[in-house]
Amino acid sequence: MKLNLMLSVASLALVAGTASAELKFPVGEGPFSWDSYNAWAENAPDLSGQTVTVAGPWLNPEDGFFRDALAYFEEATGAKAVYTGSDGFEQQIVIDAEAGSAPNIAVFPQPGLAAVLAEKGQLTPLSDDMKQWVTDNYAAGQSWVDLGSYKGEFYGFFYNVNLKSIVWYSPENFEDAGYEIPESMEDLRALTEQIAADGETPWCIGLGSGAATGWPATDWVEDMMLRTQPPEVYDAWVSNEMPFNDERVVAAIEEYGWFARNDDFVSGGSGAVASTDFRDSPKGLFSSPPQCYMHRQASFATAFFPEDVVPGEDADFFYLPGYAEKDLGNPVLGAGTLMAITDPSDATTALMEFFTLPLAHEVLMAQTGFLTPHTGVSLDAYKDGILRKQGEILLGATTFRFDGSDLMPAAVGAGSFWTGMVDYTGGKDAKAVADDIQQSWDALK
Repeated sequence: MKLNLMLSVASLALVAGTASAELKFPVGEGPFSWDSYNAWAENAPDLSGQTVTVAGPWLNPEDGFFRDALAYFEEATGAKAVYTGSDGFEQQIVIDAEAGSAPNIAVFPQPGLAAVLAEKGQLTPLSDDMKQWVTDNYAAGQSWVDLGSYKGEFYGFFYNVNLKSIVWYSPENFEDAGYEIPESMEDLRALTEQIAADGETPWCIGLGSGAATGWPATDWVEDMMLRTQPPEVYDAWVSNEMPFNDERVVAAIEEYGWFARNDDFVSGGSGAVASTDFRDSPKGLFSSPPQCYMHRQASFATAFFPEDVVPGEDADFFYLPGYAEKDLGNPVLGAGTLMAITDPSDATTALMEFFTLPLAHEVLMAQTGFLTPHTGVSLDAYKDGILRKQGEILLGATTFRFDGSDLMPAAVGAGSFWTGMVDYTGGKDAKAVADDIQQSWDALK
């Protein structure tokens, strides 16, 4: 749901390319990994006359950027690659798979839907070589293999992710106040207390999102789970192998509450958190005088900054750090899209191999908010410094975990978890909230 908030709701878009299409970036020019592409292209199979189809949720303008990447595959192989984007993709792929008319490759917005098709035998496992490639060439590679696997089989190759474990701030305001970027959660807590002691407000937090109100708090809790517990505990929580009302989950909720339920720490006081729209909440960073100094939000937060704010100049961010005393590495929370084969063919196999090339990522990195954990890409290909810095955080991750609420059953992840966080932010006891959420999960069993 949260990822879908960021997708355009335009009409159906069709992207089709041909081998003669003009390449967006001339081969050999710019900060791209041409050597690996040229080496691959020299040995690529001749697929002239073959077509490979891809369907997914990307619409204008993302579909055009994806087409630009596909053109290099077409140029090297002679195949035709056709992409169909739809704002109803998640419903359509289920219908098409059932009817035996699925595309060759489906681009899933999150692993849960891919798992549904895998359970029905409607996905083709990727090769062991591909699985090993991801392990070796993606930062926190085993995390990506695990996220793309279902019942021991590797199905999904992640391509384009977003980053949630970051805190936005105004460099000018930090400099004027003499504040330093925290390097640990202990430092972040101390900074929060220092700002409040200075008579200022540390945080802007908003949970409002219409019918989806509450989801920003679930991101907070997920990040706190990853910073207080090992990743296997996070996984057990997300799958409900460990109950939602386990004391470790309650403690993570209270970690969020330490920031959000203190009137001195939050713009407007804790009572304003649930009613403040998440799209409006970062604006306090840029008011004069500032209404707050920090705002925890995903990489897409820049879409909601005031028009005159220039990311990288007026706004910057830092990694939401972990506890030094916990020694849990650098966990990163995020989301993303994964490619899976829904109708195998020789051209399909070749296209999946193409997606492992740095260039297949760099073409989009240079044009849009495309982030990748691919360790082989040129960071200079990112279109701006903000994206490059986010890419560096991904490359520095020791663990990556997908947004937990998006992996939970909808009645929980997009239901009782959201409303429970609103109740907790409003003053309800964390254990009572966790009990309620667990009861909603039990009702589904």
